[in-house]
Amino acid sequence: MQLVLHTGAHFTEEERLMKCLLRNKGDFAKRGVAVPGPGKYRKLLRETLAAMQDTAPSPGAREVLLDAILDDEPADRVILSNAHFFGAPRAAVRQGLIYTEAPKRLAHMTKLFPHDQIELFMAIRNPATFLPAAFDQSPREEMDDFVGGVDPRAIRWSDTLLRIREAVPDIDITVWCNEDTPLIWAQIIRELAGLEHGEKIIGGFDLLSDIMSKEGMLRFRAYLKAHPVMTEVQKRRVIAAFLDKFAIEEEIEEELDMPGWTDALVNDMTEVYDEDVFEIQRIPGVQVIAP
Repeated sequence: MQLVLHTGAHFTEEERLMKCLLRNKGDFAKRGVAVPGPGKYRKLLRETLAAMQDTAPSPGAREVLLDAILDDEPADRVILSNAHFFGAPRAAVRQGLIYTEAPKRLAHMTKLFPHDQIELFMAIRNPATFLPAAFDQSPREEMDDFVGGVDPRAIRWSDTLLRIREAVPDIDITVWCNEDTPLIWAQIIRELAGLEHGEKIIGGFDLLSDIMSKEGMLRFRAYLKAHPVMTEVQKRRVIAAFLDKFAIEEEIEEELDMPGWTDALVNDMTEVYDEDVFEIQRIPGVQVIAP
């Protein structure tokens, strides 16, 4: 069985993605792809993984878990989504590392499902915006304490992904930048479901309606109707062109107010993030969905 884990990250489009998957649940089921409701597995997996801190899983744990998650639904591929899979936002960063629990929890999953094909899907986000959002939900009073005294310019997603690859080298990883999500939303959903490029899904343009004016969306859909045959790359170019003209500025601009952070620091962190994405693309076993 193919077991697909979507693990956020926090402060990306994690819940919207879950809702989009559930809208496609019926069509996906016809293809052997199950999208269980989150209530069937989030607490169950959390408690199971917590118990594995002290003891190995029982021989029948896999079957018990799948019976509870699938409820007799036949499936070749199962999609599980939980932004808290690697922990709560308040503990998202420790000693300058993002999601320090990720390697251990994925290693536990490989023990729970030793003969299944596990795939990891995760959005990443510019640390210049990710760190303040996570810090806002932590009990720490100073950002320096939250990141463990590490220069925020040194915090990289590639470090997390390399640690995951080392711990569970047989798990394929797919990541994308949250900043690119409106352009690649449909492909993300297809990749999660294991569909071919261009296959129709429900809600492929969900994000655009939030960041593009009503006039822009009407014109965009009219353009698609007039040009029914386009590649994914061509569609993304069209989306980018319409956003350039019809984007709702307050929806695409993010106000950053982190005490003590200068514009120069934020710009430096953004440059490091861009460079880090190139590093991630070079990690074996990691696929990056890019516009």
